[in-house]
Amino acid sequence: MQVTALYPGTFDPITNGHSDLVRRATRVFDRVVVAVAANPAKQPLFGLAERVDLARQVLMDVEAVSVIGFDTLLIDCVRQQKAQVILRGLRAVSDFEFEFQLAGMNRRLDPDIETVFMTPSEREMFVSASLVKEIASLRGDVTEFVHPVVKAALAAKMR
Repeated sequence: MQVTALYPGTFDPITNGHSDLVRRATRVFDRVVVAVAANPAKQPLFGLAERVDLARQVLMDVEAVSVIGFDTLLIDCVRQQKAQVILRGLRAVSDFEFEFQLAGMNRRLDPDIETVFMTPSEREMFVSASLVKEIASLRGDVTEFVHPVVKAALAAKMR
């Protein structure tokens, strides 16, 4: 049986921490779907189509990875993609309580879908999209934290 993991998030923008997690997940799962959430409540800097495009460019060299956008209930997206696993990243203990709550709710909505947590590499553990946007907005150098195409997109947005 092939196992597909769906990795949902806002990815505003996709960071090296996100891509590190995706790359390592391909060693565990047969297929990884990066599912970019519309999530208008967060008022993202990049539109959904832009975030999907950036993720596709950043991950284009990774086999068995696809990138989609979605604006539905997560469980419905997981079912549509025929995934068996929701992949979530944990950077710090502070992430755990919220993620644990989400995993429990998703299990109630569909007990056949499992949630698996992975942590980014130690090098990327502190990187968050929010911090990257803040650094970029203050004209700081984000080279270490994002792919060059994301750095260019951030620079264009901040002009």
